[in-house]
This record gives sequence, structure tokens and C-alpha cells, in this order.
Amino acid sequence: MGALTRWEPTTRWNPFKELEELEKRLSGYFGHTPLAADTDKKEAISVAEWAPLVDISEEDKEYVINAELPEMKKEEINVDDDVLAISGERKYEKEDKGKKYHRVERAYGSFLRSFTLPEDADGSKVNAEYKDGVLRVHLPKSERAKPKAIEVKVS
Repeated sequence: MGALTRWEPTTRWNPFKELEELEKRLSGYFGHTPLAADTDKKEAISVAEWAPLVDISEEDKEYVINAELPEMKKEEINVDDDVLAISGERKYEKEDKGKKYHRVERAYGSFLRSFTLPEDADGSKVNAEYKDGVLRVHLPKSERAKPKAIEVKVS
């Protein structure tokens, strides 16, 4: 009788590898960089593309857009008023001599967020302020959109 041999696979099968490859290909078509997957309990260092998170609220006289833009300078942010567009660039810190990164989770790069103005908004009177990493854009409502009180006479 022959000796039993132990069979060991040369590569470990990952059932999600095909999905990861598909995601990478599709992301490339749309100009996005997918986050690195956790493979074999090791984390790859990658810099993902980003778009700032935005909250939009409505008040009686205006719409308010708050966008998180950490570590950006006011001069690096652009706000246009036709279609409300917020654009800018968050630059990746260059590696300093002697500095070695073990994890990079914050995203960097150019961004553009655009929003269609509501019919009752007055795009010519947009104003914005930037404080503590938050861009606050005020979009006033037009005069025709403000409710008017109508006096009803009873006879």
C-alpha cells in the first residue's frame, strides 16, 4: 500500500474576487476608485475618491445647504448659482521623509456636487460662509414664492 499524501491547494479561493474585479472595472468607467477590500485579514492602503456629505433644509425664507469640507481653505471652494454647484479639491498630504502611513481612510481629490434649484429659489442672491470645516450656502426664496396674506371681508 502506498503512503497517503496530503493535498494542499496552492491558492485560496475567494468567492467574492469576481465581484471585486467587476466593481473595479465599473468604477473605472465612472471615474471612481473603489475602496480596497479586506483580503486575508490584511488591509491595503488606498486613497478613495470623495464627495462631501450634504444636508439640505428648507426654512420660511430660504433653503440652507450644509456641506462638510474638512481641512479645506475657503479659497479652494467654489460656489456657482445657476445650477447650485459646489466644487473644490482636497489635496492628499505628501509623504514626509521618515513618515510611514499604516492606514489612510480619509478621501482626497477634486469634487463637484450640483443641485437643481427649486422653482421658488432665487439663484441670483446665493451667499455662502465657511466655518469650522462646514460650508453653509444660503439660497433665498424668490419674492413671488413667499405666501401673502389676503384679507377676507365678511359682509
